[in-house]
Amino acid sequence: MSVKIRLTRLGDKGNAFYRVVVAESRSPRDGKFIEVLGTFDPKAADPKTGIKVDKDKTMGWIAKGAQPTDTAKAVLVKAGIIPAEKFKAKPNAAPPKRAAPKKKKE
Repeated sequence: MSVKIRLTRLGDKGNAFYRVVVAESRSPRDGKFIEVLGTFDPKAADPKTGIKVDKDKTMGWIAKGAQPTDTAKAVLVKAGIIPAEKFKAKPNAAPPKRAAPKKKKE
C-alpha cells in the first residue's frame, strides 16, 4: 500500500478550497482518505494565511514513508513545513541515446 500526501478539492465552482490529506495512492482524488493534515485556500490574500497544516502530523507521515504529490509538495514548501531542498527532483542519469543510422540493403 503506497501512501500519498495530496490535496482534495472542496468549495463551489470557481471558488476552490483544498484539504491536505493522507490517502492511499489508488483512491480517487476526492475519495477515501486516512487523515486530514490541514487546509489550503488558494484565493487567500496572503499565501501564508491561506495555508494551515499541522507540522507534527505531516512530518510524522513523511517519516512513515508517505510521499507528497508535486502540488502538495509545493504547498508544504510554501508553508515552511518541509525544506525545498529535501524533495528536489532527481536528475536523470543520462540523456537517451540516439539510434544508430540504418544501413541500406544492397
